[in-house]
Amino acid sequence: MGRVTAEKLSPEIRQYLIVTGNYWAFTLTDGALRMLVVLHFHMLGYSPFEVAMLFLFYEFFGVITNLFGGWLGARIGLNRTMSIGLFMQIVALAMLAVPSAMLVVPWVMFAQALSGIAKDLNKMSAKSSIKGLVSAGAEGKLYKWVALLTGSKNALKGVGFFLGGFLLATIGFKGAVIAMAAALSLVWVFCLLSLKQDLGKAKNKPKFSEIFSKSSSVNRLSAARLFLFGARDVWFVVALPIFLGDALGWSTSEVGAFMALWVIGYGFVQANAPRITGRGTYKTKSNKTPDGKSATLWAALLASIPAAIALGLMYLDNSQITLVIVIGLMVFGAIFAINSSLHSYLIVIYAKEDGASMDVGFYYMANAMGRLIGTVLSGYVYQVAGLEACLWISASFVALAAMLSVSLPRHIQSHQDS
Repeated sequence: MGRVTAEKLSPEIRQYLIVTGNYWAFTLTDGALRMLVVLHFHMLGYSPFEVAMLFLFYEFFGVITNLFGGWLGARIGLNRTMSIGLFMQIVALAMLAVPSAMLVVPWVMFAQALSGIAKDLNKMSAKSSIKGLVSAGAEGKLYKWVALLTGSKNALKGVGFFLGGFLLATIGFKGAVIAMAAALSLVWVFCLLSLKQDLGKAKNKPKFSEIFSKSSSVNRLSAARLFLFGARDVWFVVALPIFLGDALGWSTSEVGAFMALWVIGYGFVQANAPRITGRGTYKTKSNKTPDGKSATLWAALLASIPAAIALGLMYLDNSQITLVIVIGLMVFGAIFAINSSLHSYLIVIYAKEDGASMDVGFYYMANAMGRLIGTVLSGYVYQVAGLEACLWISASFVALAAMLSVSLPRHIQSHQDS
């Protein structure tokens, strides 16, 4: 009695749950695969910079995918772009299930390229689809839904990190990618049968020349997003897991578990960002939802954290370094999560109503560019200058994101086309 069945849910809620479930399943395999590749190839003797280069195509093609994927989603529907992304991830996993002798750098980079395309098609489709599932004027509800989708996704990505380290230690690299490919295939078939055929399809077919956003708000937010995610990945992608293993002597399972807990906590804070930034309410009044001022203040606060960690590494002795890393990065993760959630909400608000995926795709193109820059710097800077240098670059990038956010609109209106 009182139980809510799938039949009693509104069509919008059912579609939101399907989109979210799809995103969850994909994210779990994406996080696990990243941890598998970092740890497995470092164990094979690859240098930090060489490990970073394995992700070069993953991030580069993420940039391309977001730029063109939004246009494609507006033309053929987000249900199709989401399904294409799932299928490509299955192919990427299958490519890595070959005998060890075939896992040469070009082959792994190509598989990672497919995975990068898949990840950003899936993410762009999931984030853009929410725009069409929430009615105009319901900014508080929109913020809540975006935060829940993004936060839960990142929590599951953390579970994926743990899963990757665990599977590598138990069934090995090949067994792990085969198991994930099989599970994702079931999700793919379900989504093919369940998602609406016209989800996110623009009423007026956009021209290819319209892939670059004409909105000044979208452009400024995209630039801030580039530096925000570059600031995270410059230490997180390669430098941190290798530092934990080499400098602190952690095992692969311990590294995977710490990275998992970090991202899970990050996702939890992200999902609850509306309660933190909106003072516990989801009302639609402009003063109850975040705007450009919110993005500026939270970015300015975040910039101080990696600088403080770097100072700690410089002046504290080795017995205290582990504590500095663990506590410092947990604080960074919590504040970064709020910044990320604010940005994810603002882009959906700024995106035009018809063909929202084009603005969202352009924004996530900048996001992917930031990850690409951060990934390359993570391997190179750590190899030549260590974790401290990575953290100073992180602080500088967040400061730039705060400066770019200063000109974002205050008291924004939903579904604007400016």
